[in-house]
Amino acid sequence: MSTIRNKIAILFAITGGICLGIAGVGVSQQGAVSALAPPVTHSPDDLSTVFRDVSQRVLPAVVSISTETRSRQVQRTRNFSPQEEEMFKRFFGGSGQFDELFQQRQRTPKQVGAGSGFIVNPDGIILTNSHVVEGADQVTVRLADGREIEAESWNFDPRSDVAVVRIKVDEELPFLALGDSDAMQIGDWVLALGNPLNVGTTVTAGIISATERAPGINEREGYIQTDAAINPGNSGGALVNLHGEVIGINTAISTRSGGYDGIGFAIPSTSARWVADQLIKGGVVKRSYLGVQLQQISNDLRDQLKVPVGRGALIAEVGNGTPAEKAGVEPGDVVMEFNDQSIGDRDDLVNFVERLAPGKTYNAVVQRDGKSRTISVKLEAMPNGYTAAMKRASQKPKSEERHKDIAVDAIGIEVVELVPEFAEQLGLKENVSGIVVRTVKSGTPAEEAGLQAGDVIQRVGSTTIQSIKDFGEAIEKASLEKGILLHIKRQDGSAFVVLKS
Repeated sequence: MSTIRNKIAILFAITGGICLGIAGVGVSQQGAVSALAPPVTHSPDDLSTVFRDVSQRVLPAVVSISTETRSRQVQRTRNFSPQEEEMFKRFFGGSGQFDELFQQRQRTPKQVGAGSGFIVNPDGIILTNSHVVEGADQVTVRLADGREIEAESWNFDPRSDVAVVRIKVDEELPFLALGDSDAMQIGDWVLALGNPLNVGTTVTAGIISATERAPGINEREGYIQTDAAINPGNSGGALVNLHGEVIGINTAISTRSGGYDGIGFAIPSTSARWVADQLIKGGVVKRSYLGVQLQQISNDLRDQLKVPVGRGALIAEVGNGTPAEKAGVEPGDVVMEFNDQSIGDRDDLVNFVERLAPGKTYNAVVQRDGKSRTISVKLEAMPNGYTAAMKRASQKPKSEERHKDIAVDAIGIEVVELVPEFAEQLGLKENVSGIVVRTVKSGTPAEEAGLQAGDVIQRVGSTTIQSIKDFGEAIEKASLEKGILLHIKRQDGSAFVVLKS
């Protein structure tokens, strides 16, 4: 026992003691950083004292998150053989009844979920994972003191798997500071906090096992790997260092059993901070892009391209009309530097480019046919829906307007924003604005008025509709007893309908 204590004493003598206060900076409501109180310095006798003190300091700011997705009515196409299809068409004679026969209405079941999060601002701003709240109709936050508060809003970025949840409180809440994940090294102690398996807030200990891991979970990776126990429900929880600073957001596990197998992944705080600041300020993440497809450089490719190990991002394809094409970038180019920044690999290039300001011109040093050349590239903002994850983000109902979605239940419809993908599917022109009817409930004013899934509501009375918020506010001011006039757009034309109870 004395030998163990002597080793621990030597450890703390070398490190100069452990600061357990939450030092550093935190994310403010405006997205700016805020200074915190000076840390409390401890001189513990053993490591368990450190873990205990950090846990007591951090736990009050860790929350549990529960989500609910309402049951929805959807239309699914029945499967018929070609012979049956031809027989039915002949029988119905193209009257339109055939199409109705092929469609059957079903309801998706209500879904519930659970995850974790942590408070980063005393006004009630919480960080968590995008996959915890993505697609939810209701988000409820359970604080460490047992209070359950329904979230006012939540904004998420599926590309990075970072989300921001806001709750309204009358007093300042305990909160955590985001530390510098780049300063952490393999072998450093960390604590993982969250609500695993929905058993309640839990603390587990481990070390950083690796950095810059890319297991293919999300579009933007570079995870911290840890052996601190992480299980389903830990998603969105805090990974903290022994200063009590958040250096990662617990995100995923690698498992064969469905539970903890010793490998967990967390989003580095330096990456999460950049995304969170934008979500807090404007609700969306704006990125710049080149418009290229990048390929990992194998050893054989390095030999052929004469590219040194640990350098370069290989361009495999250049998109039409993209900043890269306009600048003259070609497939086979290897980007060695961008804006005087050395590029190590493809992820390095994407991380660097997406944070630069769009509309500005930057120099790229590329290797082409064994020769180095400099190309000037004018970056542009990454288009909405450019990637699969961004398409999911662009199609989400506005979380801060979910109460408007609930408010229109009385007329019997569910609505979504008219994003470009929906307009294309509905055969609408680019200049059409409004919101899309997602489902129509039977026996409601909407069904009686003849509204159909896919209708685009363009006006309520004399009010032009651009968003769900506009529609919700217009409906709240109107009266079903007196009648509500809607102007709708369908693929085959436009019409006015009246909703009446």
